[in-house]
Amino acid sequence: MEFESILTAKSIVKKYKGFTLNVEKFEIPKGFSTALIGENGAGKTTLLNILSGIRRDFKGEVVYFEGKGLEDEGVRDRIGYTSTSNYYFSNWSTKQVKEINKALFDDFDEARYDKIITALDIPVNNVKSIKGLSDGNKVKLMLAGVLSRKTDLLMLDEPASPLDPLMRSKLCDIIHKYIEEGQGERSVFFSTHNISDMENVTDYAIIMDKGSILEQGFVEELKEKYILVKGETADYDACKNVLLGINKSNYGFEGLCESSKLDRLAGVKVAYETATLSQICVGLMKAHSSIMDF
Repeated sequence: MEFESILTAKSIVKKYKGFTLNVEKFEIPKGFSTALIGENGAGKTTLLNILSGIRRDFKGEVVYFEGKGLEDEGVRDRIGYTSTSNYYFSNWSTKQVKEINKALFDDFDEARYDKIITALDIPVNNVKSIKGLSDGNKVKLMLAGVLSRKTDLLMLDEPASPLDPLMRSKLCDIIHKYIEEGQGERSVFFSTHNISDMENVTDYAIIMDKGSILEQGFVEELKEKYILVKGETADYDACKNVLLGINKSNYGFEGLCESSKLDRLAGVKVAYETATLSQICVGLMKAHSSIMDF
């Protein structure tokens, strides 16, 4: 499926001791919600820090919107970013957070911010400073800040991790609404190590492992490319070299098979199912994992 990109990254390299982020190329489609999926330590936060401009010590090229660089006029104002750590100082009061947002961003809507604070039930009047908020409420406070501005791209690093199930559902609603109100002009890029709670809001997926991209594409296309195969234990040997991320037990086995390789299973008694995005991600990551069974 062809699409217009809101961000394109090429030849991104950032080296640490014992770890290298090495991303050849990826794009974030305009008007959609894109999930960056990978295990803890896969490089998701490093990549998001590069794309958001927090890290500048890397090799490669990142182009935003209509072929612009991050330092071009107006580009930063069109991007809203939330991090895994609290980017507001913990000793700030919630009142200071609002005042700083007003000072930093000309398009900050104070009335909308107050409305979001109330809607998300953030107890700003019950704490003296940010450190008195739970991790979940800190995330909600960051969301209130970026949602109170006129942005075209939201970058959210692990936004669902500290949230309870109800708020994760609400987060999906927020992302849906943000994109719908943009009428094709707004995009969301969020990272997660557990896609199951966010699958219904994911249009496009980028799957990472050990600093590199394993797979990327629209979710429906990935579900056509990878088929979930299930069979009985007796047929395991006939399938094990064809399937990816295979799971085996005394009751049978299951794994992913690229649709182009299904003919290799001809004559074997197996069942085919449409895989969930979570199953695709886990299967691909497991196929490339160095973690051994024990």
